[in-house]
Amino acid sequence: MAETRSQPAGLTKWVVTLPPGIFLAVFFLLPALIVVLASLRETGEFGGLAPFVGPASLTAEAYRFLVGDIIYAEIFLRSFLVAGVTTLACILLAYPLAWLIAQSPKKRRDLLVLLVILPFASNFLVRIYAWIMILGPAGLLYTPFAVIAGLVYTHLPFMILPLYTNLEKHDPALLEAAQDLGAGAWKRFWRVTFPLSLPGIFSGAALVFIPVLGMFAVPELLGGTGDILIGNLIKEQFLDNRDWPLGSALSIMLTACVLLLAALAAWAARRGLHGTEAVT
Repeated sequence: MAETRSQPAGLTKWVVTLPPGIFLAVFFLLPALIVVLASLRETGEFGGLAPFVGPASLTAEAYRFLVGDIIYAEIFLRSFLVAGVTTLACILLAYPLAWLIAQSPKKRRDLLVLLVILPFASNFLVRIYAWIMILGPAGLLYTPFAVIAGLVYTHLPFMILPLYTNLEKHDPALLEAAQDLGAGAWKRFWRVTFPLSLPGIFSGAALVFIPVLGMFAVPELLGGTGDILIGNLIKEQFLDNRDWPLGSALSIMLTACVLLLAALAAWAARRGLHGTEAVT
């Protein structure tokens, strides 16, 4: 009897997990392997990739070139700095708004959330060109401020939504208990609300920081040539210089950084969750 029950359970497990596994293998793992192989090839005579003539044609010259030129390290550092500033700005702007939505009456929350995601109903490039029209007359276009403003604008909803989802689940009784113990409003926030909201902050930070690292449209349209980031550099290598091995090597290094950051974010979220359990 136990065997007959375990067989349908095992079949259900395969039915549920096999399609996502195939999807990830075809649309993530296979393209990643192609990019890895492209990064180990030589540039063709007219760009692209040189003909593959066997394992002897594989080379790590693209990686040696990246490591040997400090300008690529500077672009990586600049990209991390821009992504960090954008993430911090999103946290500072999103937290009050997410808290306001969470504290609003239930009949108004859906409307407020709809207003947060409403910009997604319009085309991304249309919204960026709107920023060009706003910042151009003010003399702020093609500046670092314009890049940060555009990145914050496009990624702010990804910070608001996880924070709101987290904040609306907080038990008001915890704040009432802290107030009964003599804690003021500021102390209640730092000792109760903020620790409980750390998982939402970590989730939102990952949803903002990681996409900003590879963003190239906003820096190119609002920052010009003086604010090139790693996403712009990768696009330039593939489309302009046609140096596919170098572009692939840059993509692999960026992907490795993103995976490392995702692992750190997951670890920090687990730490925040443990801290939440300690508070509760």
